Amino acid sequence: MNASTMDTPAVDPAAPGTLDARPAAPPRPASALTALIAGFAAATIDIVFAFAFFGWQLGVTPQRVLQSVASGLLGTDAFTGGAAAAAVGFVAHYAILIVAAAIYVLATRRLPALNRHAVASGVAFGIAIYVAMTFVIVPLSAAHMRPLTLNGVTIGQFLIHPVLGLAIALIVRARSR
Repeated sequence: MNASTMDTPAVDPAAPGTLDARPAAPPRPASALTALIAGFAAATIDIVFAFAFFGWQLGVTPQRVLQSVASGLLGTDAFTGGAAAAAVGFVAHYAILIVAAAIYVLATRRLPALNRHAVASGVAFGIAIYVAMTFVIVPLSAAHMRPLTLNGVTIGQFLIHPVLGLAIALIVRARSR
């Protein structure tokens, strides 16, 4: 043994409780890319659905749909903000679902069963997104709250969210292999 090895105890640098233990690794670039891809896919599915559904059901234009999303940040001013407010709504919509996908990606790192049961997990995650948006995020936003009623619009919104969660879960599972 030389002098340098005698002074340094043999320690596994990754062992918990050691002075040299490394903190948990930040999200890998592959995880960030996966969240972007899954979130972008879910947001695109949702916005195409919203344009078609609200256009057919209520005669609402795509700009008005996006202004409605922007109202979460801008309040009722979003509805007089024209294309600029619609652009804010577009960016906010994609950001929300990319963040949701990032949460799901991080959850799969802690709970690998989510990937093994991607269909059930995705549907459940989509319902969780609906519940969070409907009962937490929108009420805390600047959007004008309407009473929750059981009508075609509410049912349509509820039914699309499991599809969004499923898209996120299947993309995350496919990219984790």
